Amino acid sequence: MEKRPQDNKDKIDEVCCKEACDFSSRKRDSDDIIPHILHLYGSCATPHDFEIYAQDASFEDPLMCAKGVKQIKSAFYSLSKVFSESRIVEYSVTENVISPGKREILIDNKQYYKLLGKDINMISLIKLDVVDGKVVRHEDWWNKKPLWNRDTSKLPLVGRIAEMTRKGSMMATHVFMRFGKDPTV
Repeated sequence: MEKRPQDNKDKIDEVCCKEACDFSSRKRDSDDIIPHILHLYGSCATPHDFEIYAQDASFEDPLMCAKGVKQIKSAFYSLSKVFSESRIVEYSVTENVISPGKREILIDNKQYYKLLGKDINMISLIKLDVVDGKVVRHEDWWNKKPLWNRDTSKLPLVGRIAEMTRKGSMMATHVFMRFGKDPTV
């Protein structure tokens, strides 16, 4: 029996279709991570919500630069101390596969805060680098603009000063928040 090119093409189509179906039926990392991110930004985080992070994970926004889960806890537990309300009010999620076990999750969002009775609405892009299901890097780009540092600033010295300011702000917050201790209920 002679193989025809069409038979071979049908097999390739079948394999591609099966792989496409298998891929789309896989659970995305963002499905597990997003509920915890909403808790963090909503000032209702529990110790369980920080389990999404690798132990040596980092968090950075224009005000702070946190290294490790304890500093990340301090950063997010401090939200309820500064703002009477905070939450993500709208968001859309894009998950990109970088390589096996590595993902980039982009959360295009609108955040709401209330400070001293004043409403603050902010557009943000949250970037999460995920390795084997754990967040290793979390960046919050306010107004969707990259964070200033020595690599992104036109003047490296200005970027370096911005980095040092964020680290100093984080250290003060970390001390104020009892070095990342979970709040007692």
